[in-house]
Amino acid sequence: QTKTSIALSYDEVSENAYDIRLKLTKEVLTIQKQDVVCVSGSDHSANHRTVTLRRQPVGGLGLSIKGGAEHKVPVVISKIFKEQAADQTGMLFIGDAIIQVNGINVESATHEEVVHLLRNAGDEVTITVQYLREAPSFLKLPLGSPGPSSDHSSGASSPLFDSGLHLNGNSTNTAPSSPSSPIANEPKYEKRWLDTLSVPLSMARISRYKAGTDKLRSNAFEVLALDGVSTGILQFYTAQESADWLRAISTNISDLTLQNMKMANKCCSPSDQVIHMGWVNERLEGTDASHLYKFKFLALKGSSFYIFSTPPVSTLDWVRAEKIYNLCEVLFKIHKLWLADDCWLQANLYLGIHQDFDLEDQRPYCFSVMVGHGKSHYFNVELGSELAVWEKSFQRAIFLEVQRTGSKTYMCSWQGDTLCFTVDFALGFTCFDSKTKNVLWRFKFSQLKGSSDDGKTRVKLLFQNLDTKQIETKELEFQDLTAVLHCIHSFIAAKVASVDPVFIDSQSIARKYMYSN
Repeated sequence: QTKTSIALSYDEVSENAYDIRLKLTKEVLTIQKQDVVCVSGSDHSANHRTVTLRRQPVGGLGLSIKGGAEHKVPVVISKIFKEQAADQTGMLFIGDAIIQVNGINVESATHEEVVHLLRNAGDEVTITVQYLREAPSFLKLPLGSPGPSSDHSSGASSPLFDSGLHLNGNSTNTAPSSPSSPIANEPKYEKRWLDTLSVPLSMARISRYKAGTDKLRSNAFEVLALDGVSTGILQFYTAQESADWLRAISTNISDLTLQNMKMANKCCSPSDQVIHMGWVNERLEGTDASHLYKFKFLALKGSSFYIFSTPPVSTLDWVRAEKIYNLCEVLFKIHKLWLADDCWLQANLYLGIHQDFDLEDQRPYCFSVMVGHGKSHYFNVELGSELAVWEKSFQRAIFLEVQRTGSKTYMCSWQGDTLCFTVDFALGFTCFDSKTKNVLWRFKFSQLKGSSDDGKTRVKLLFQNLDTKQIETKELEFQDLTAVLHCIHSFIAAKVASVDPVFIDSQSIARKYMYSN
């Protein structure tokens, strides 16, 4: 199923927007621009067309023009009047830039100069035109249907006025002149939407933010292919349209990612399957980097959580990750959802109220992954639905890894003794002497009633003795305390999930939000 729509391509440098047509299929997003093509007769290029117009006593040249050098745009045909001189040639179109008038180059001429030239050019006017594929939207040229005769109404008024050349001008002829009509063997032209850029969606990414800032673009976003090719900024007329396209493109990217995962999983052992992968933005740490985010590609595969700068395409790429963490030793945490504010933001976008200052420094869908040694990575995704998928995927990947691993043992010490501390899915917690292997103590998960730590290396675990009901405190020191605490959290969560999966689902913040929306 193909989705199409008229949108704008926005140039941030010139601040001009151009009309484009978007065409979305399952695998590709295509950008089309209008152009004039030769459909029969001579096969020479339609880039430059030279047309002779015979000025008529009623209707003159039968066209209007807009633009000029003073507006930093060429003079373009903005209206063509049905059944009049320009229309009868079949070779002129709304959006044609006038290059020459009777052999005089007017590419750098002002609006008034071209009007004067056309009005005083005599009864036969020869003009050379070239279709302006990137006519700035401020010219408000009607897109209409592709044919020239249907392009006769200019729609909304423009800041640049139309100069009508459908008046008599300086006609010396009082007798009606023969109409400007196409000659039989003359080439035939049509205005058509032509493909100008195709962006493959496999492993593509979307950005709604202005580069290097936390500023959300209003009704606009950019799609970047795996090889870095960009659609440029796609701007939509309404917030609803922008949201629809964002969702449609995002869905197609997700579907293709799923296909890529299935392909990758065919080559992987059952214990090393890809659970989820996709693009996110990572906030860069540092003094002045509060606004700086960088694209990263995350993957949950087998026993590990991977962070890449570019997606893994071959099996060899998996060892080239920037960071690899054991899934049992990470902690996933949702940060910001804008639960109430998001509705407010949506309402503002729908009403067209753009309070940009309120959108600064606020990215709505954020999560962090806390790793060993107290470090963490802070990520942002473009859609609430993506956040829900990451939350569920992290849970699933961690639970699978806990069940696969069964137990994890860490070296620790207390009062000069070297000990081993084991977290076991079936047995709970065990502490034993590293040399003699003698078990010092053992407790079930359900006996752990609390814990406290010094934020560095030392932790106190509070267990309830089943016989005496008294709380027993066990103190231990670890080299990487954070990893151990995350591991305890992972094992307990997996244990709860195995006993009561509904409870885990009920704790999903992102999915609660998705349903309420």
